[in-house]
Amino acid sequence: MSSTFPKWYDFFMSPLERRRFKSIRKDLLKGATGTVLELGSGTGVNFPLYRNVDHVIAIEPSQHMIDQSLPRLQLAEVPIDLVNASAENLPFEDHTFDTIVATLVFCTIPNVDEAINELKRVCKPNGKILLFEHVKMENKVLSSMQDGLTPFWSKICDGCCLNRETLKAFTSKGFEMEKLETCYKDLFIIAELWNRKE
Repeated sequence: MSSTFPKWYDFFMSPLERRRFKSIRKDLLKGATGTVLELGSGTGVNFPLYRNVDHVIAIEPSQHMIDQSLPRLQLAEVPIDLVNASAENLPFEDHTFDTIVATLVFCTIPNVDEAINELKRVCKPNGKILLFEHVKMENKVLSSMQDGLTPFWSKICDGCCLNRETLKAFTSKGFEMEKLETCYKDLFIIAELWNRKE
């Protein structure tokens, strides 16, 4: 990731974050419990919103993003450790986390299948996955536009793909859907899934 993108990320996202996104994040994170893994913590938007969890380990592959997130780390009300790591190669033991949080990150992960396999490995049996992601839309015209725009969009937004089918990727790996909401005409999903194991 370039050093320029993290500097501008908060500026461009602030209109959405000040309105709908902040309330979505707060409501989603109410479901986080125990030891939490946050994937792709970016500029730390979630850090001040965690409550009633024991500990958060936030991974982020970009050192530039980590540096940008440090002021928000100081606002956290729970212990948060930042780790420079990728979702496809998590440096944690099996069955470590009670909750895994991913907000607006799966659009940029290079290998989604590898990341979900790793997530499944480090999540405790019957652990919880909390997602807030933008995804490929159901409307054929709009989804075709997403397909067409993604190559260009990905170049200017550091790998962000507009047409990821993230929810299908999770359910195909055996995660069980508990709750699902959509917003902005199903461009965004807010989901709670479980890592059900016998």
